[in-house]
Parts: sequence; structure tokens; C-alpha cells
Amino acid sequence: MKKMFCVFSVLLSSTLIFAQREPDKIYMPNIKGVKFFQYGNQVSYPVISLGSTNSLELHFDDLAGSVKNYSYTYQLCDANWQPVDLSEMDYIQGFLQNRLLQYRASSIAKIKYVHYQTMLPDKNSMPSKSGNYLLKVFLNGDTSRLAFTRRMMVLDNKVPIGIKVVQPFNSQVIRTHQKVQFTIDVSKLSIFNREQQLKVVVLQNYRWDNAVTGIQPVFMRGNQYEYNGEQDCIFPAGREFRWADLRSFRYQSERIDHIDKFNSPMDIYMRADPERTQERFLSMADLDGFFEVQCTDANNPWWQGDYGNVHFTFNPKNNQPFPGKDVYIMGEMTANMLNDSTRMEYNAEKGVYEKTLMLKQGYYDYHYVTKEIKNKNSKAETALTEGDYWETENMYTVLVYYKSLAGRSDELLGAITINSRTGRFGF
Repeated sequence: MKKMFCVFSVLLSSTLIFAQREPDKIYMPNIKGVKFFQYGNQVSYPVISLGSTNSLELHFDDLAGSVKNYSYTYQLCDANWQPVDLSEMDYIQGFLQNRLLQYRASSIAKIKYVHYQTMLPDKNSMPSKSGNYLLKVFLNGDTSRLAFTRRMMVLDNKVPIGIKVVQPFNSQVIRTHQKVQFTIDVSKLSIFNREQQLKVVVLQNYRWDNAVTGIQPVFMRGNQYEYNGEQDCIFPAGREFRWADLRSFRYQSERIDHIDKFNSPMDIYMRADPERTQERFLSMADLDGFFEVQCTDANNPWWQGDYGNVHFTFNPKNNQPFPGKDVYIMGEMTANMLNDSTRMEYNAEKGVYEKTLMLKQGYYDYHYVTKEIKNKNSKAETALTEGDYWETENMYTVLVYYKSLAGRSDELLGAITINSRTGRFGF
């Protein structure tokens, strides 16, 4: 029995350690409203330049209501978001852990919480290497008591990238998919083994669940590597995001059916969303899956914004469930995760899929997606719920990682984002 207990303890510890490495995850149920973005821009990805004075904003709420001792640290990861085998002192300059000292109790809001915020990185604790980092927020100085984790990236821009979005060559997907082609300049790198030293990642709307990895250049003209294979970097285009305008719980926006204000938290019932595969494509402005914390009922949404239980309803075609598939609600509000917390339940009596999320006042973008139940490696699809249209406006990001022969981590030396419709660049 003692041996079995020891084995079980080791397995449990290993499971916990592995789980704590999962990016973009909330571990404590009292943590809500996590936002991590470039200073002043809520619809941006947390990327900063190495050695620059750029800042990131971190916001989150603790609905337990009492002030707690939260701290944060950074974990350097490789291109696949696995922790690297390096001491924290090798990639953090200054203090390895920092307390979150800026907090404020909520006011006006019916749901009581403590709002925490900070600017990162602090001048006394700076990432000293470029690459992928996991921001870890934990309780009482104990890194095993994780509150949540979030991805961030530190860029040392040495690799110029030329990028464009085109229609695929394949006639079967030419009207439903988008293809990313790009060229990188490696003149500043010492490459002896391209497959081991150089990695590229292509993201659609900053989603990592369907990221394209492991591709190789088709042409190499001196220091110019061209990635334009016929079957490479082809993404389902999807459709413009649906939206939920929750900036006011006092006045109903056009997407809200009704609000039950007598419950605490309030119940906000959204109008039922139909599947859109047969609808004509219409171009609409959206936030590309992001959400913004906003409030028209108060002056400061961060500590005066309220929370509500928001009820989403999706009507499948003919009110029939999708055989062999689960339906999920996806967007930054769910960290683009496909798990039990984002999976919708099918209501056989009504013939609809339903999901309730506790959300803070703001403006939210989201999609409904399907995923095969028996295939764990399958990716989220919009073909059955939203439809796929080449004309859809999406943001595409190319990341270039490099590892020197003596290096022990993947450096992020190139990054660029482009809008599929306008051709405007980010970063």
C-alpha cells in the first residue's frame, strides 16, 4: 500500500506540473476578467521588443472579495511553448518574483470583487532573452499555487519578413480558404542546420489551436527563404465574428433578448444565434475575436464594471445536433480553449445548443465551432456553424524562431501581422 501511495503521489505531482505548463489557463475559479495586452490597446497581443520601453497591461478580478497576496514571474519556453531547461536567472534580469501591489475593491457593481492591475515588465524584473514567455500569477509566493497563466512574447527583430494573403491554388477551397505566403531574410543568422535551427509559426487571429508549424521553405535564393508551397499555410477563412454588446446591464443592446435583474449575478439572455452557412456574406467590422472591457453605466469599467451570467444559444440547422461533433463557443473571452468550460450542451427539447458564461461588462467577439468527439487531434471548424468565405477579414501573424548551435532556447527574431483584406501591417 505504501508503494502504491508513493507511485500515485509521483503521478499526481507529474500531472500537476504538466498542467501548470498549459498556456492561457485559469486555475482558480474565483479569477475572472483576465486581460493582458499592449499598453492602451485592448485588442492587441502581448508582444514587446527586447530592451525597449514598451509596456504591457495586466488586469484581472478576484471574485472572492478579499485582498490576497498575488505575485508573478516569467517562464521562458521554446517555440512549442514547453519550458526550457534554464535557470530563471539566465533569462530574468532583476527580481525573479514580484508582488502585485496595485489593487482596488470594486464599487457600484453588485458583484463584489478586487481588481488587480500592473504594467509589465517592471524595470526591476526584465526578460533578458527574446522568445516565448509564460506569465505565471500565483498566490502567497508559492509558484505551485497558480491563479492563471498567459502567453507573452519578447521580440528581437532581426529577421525581415515579407508577407501577403492570397486565394489558395486548389480550386476546391479557393472560395472558402485563405493562404499565407511569406519570405524571410536570414542574412543576419548563422544557419548550418535549417530544420533544427529555424522554426516558423503562422497564426490566424492570434489563435494557437490551429497554428501552422513545421513547414519548410520551397525556394532558397541566397539569404531569402520563400514559404509558398501549394498546400502550406491554408486556413479556413471563417466569417466575421458575432458580437455581444454587454456594455450596459441597464439598457438592452440589440443582441440581448432580456435581462433578469433580480438574480445575483444578473442573468443576461442573448438572442438565439442561427447557423450562418446559408446566409449571404456581409462585410462587418469586428474585433477579430478579442473583447474589450467597457461600461456605459460607470466611469471606470475596470473596478466599476459588473458581472453577469450570460446565456448563449445556438440553433443548428433543422434543430438537429451535429453527429459525432461537439460545439464550442470560441473567442478571447474563452481564451480560445476547447475544453469542458467552453463546450456547449445540446438541449433536446428545444433543439439548440446552450452555454452560460460569467462575463464582465464589455464588448465581446465570438464564434461557434465544431470539433470531432473521437479525434483528439482534430481542429476547430467553422464550416458547419459559421461558414467559410474567402472575403472574410482576418489577421495573420508569422513568427520566426532561431536557435544557435550553442543556444538552449528558441529566440524570437521575426514577427509580423497583416490584415487579409486591407493589407495593413501590425507589430
